[in-house]
Amino acid sequence: MDMVTVCGLKKYFGTGIRQVKAVDGIDISIEKGTFTAVVGASGSGKTTLLNLIGGLYQPTEGTVTVDGTELSTLREEELTVFRRRRIGFVFQDCRLIPELTVRENILLPLALDGSRPNPALFDRLTGLLGLESRLDCFPHMLSGGGQQYAAIARALMTRPAIILADEPTGSLDAKTGQNVAGLLKMTVDVFHQTLIMITHNPELAQLADHVVCLQNGRVAK
Repeated sequence: MDMVTVCGLKKYFGTGIRQVKAVDGIDISIEKGTFTAVVGASGSGKTTLLNLIGGLYQPTEGTVTVDGTELSTLREEELTVFRRRRIGFVFQDCRLIPELTVRENILLPLALDGSRPNPALFDRLTGLLGLESRLDCFPHMLSGGGQQYAAIARALMTRPAIILADEPTGSLDAKTGQNVAGLLKMTVDVFHQTLIMITHNPELAQLADHVVCLQNGRVAK
């Protein structure tokens, strides 16, 4: 079963001679419960593709279907709710809120949605990611890797359909980056999560079930 289907996807910025074809006709399908790495040179369209799949950008042409829902059929408010409930984001800079504790950051998506957390899932996630003793800490008290573990826990807490990770190891040293990538892969194996990760690191890409290579906004053949 496909979790993500992308058909004829295009995203252009600007007009005329200044137009940039960031994504220029992509067709891909991503199976449920798999780990897909998206690779390519800077400017090849990786982040734009991820943002289109995550509903952060509206396509110029084409469709994105996530977990059976075509994103273009949703109104803006519906899309916001869909993203909050069905898509987990992990960014390079973590994007934790500094004034909130690790616990509060992890539970924030549920609080925004007015939902109650699953205590068993919370305990399992924080235990798996080694965060049990750091839950009352603030983000600045954690290492870069610790902050990224908290961001991963936050993304998984809503049991989303997919996790979208944009260079989650880009600001970390090699060893910590390997650990973070390994933990993300473990979420696929343990929670049957669907993961799409952008990376420039060929060693990390080798952890994936599938690799999509982009070149000039298209899938390289």
